[in-house]
Formats: sequence, C-alpha cells, structure tokens
Amino acid sequence: MQDRIDELTQWQSADDALHARFLTGSFVSGVTFINAIADAAEAAGHHPDVDLRFPHVDISLTTHDAGSITDKDIDLATEISQIAKDQGIDAAS
Repeated sequence: MQDRIDELTQWQSADDALHARFLTGSFVSGVTFINAIADAAEAAGHHPDVDLRFPHVDISLTTHDAGSITDKDIDLATEISQIAKDQGIDAAS
C-alpha cells in the first residue's frame, strides 16, 4: 500500500488521509474541476472532501469506515490527478 501512496507525487499522506491542493487559477476553473471530480467520485462510489477557494481546490480522501487510506482513495486520487492534468491544472508543491 505504501508503495502506491508514494507514487502519488501530487498528494501528501497525513492523518490517515490523502491531501492535495490544485491551483485552478480562477473560481470558474475550480468549479469545472470539481464537477469532473464529482462525476468520477459518483462512478467510483467514493467521495472526497472538497474545499473550493480562489484560486485553488483542496481535496482530502480517506475511507471513513476503514479509518484509513485504502485502495479506493489511491484509485480516486490517481483519477483526480489525471483530471487535473487533462484540464491543465497543476498541483501545489
């Protein structure tokens, strides 16, 4: 599991969750990004905590019933990173 987490270069692991900040640059870009994340989350049946701010979006993933990071979180984090890439959105360092 830790090897998979380590491959998520845009994400940090803390407090039994994965966290990332994506630099959307504008509020509208953030909304578009979140809408794509919502579609992916619904398809996966797994939902992140999302915080939209100008000019970034913060995302946290954890599997609440497991109380830790699971493959569901890693899979969705990977998909969110791909959505960001497809939309030209960078993650904060």
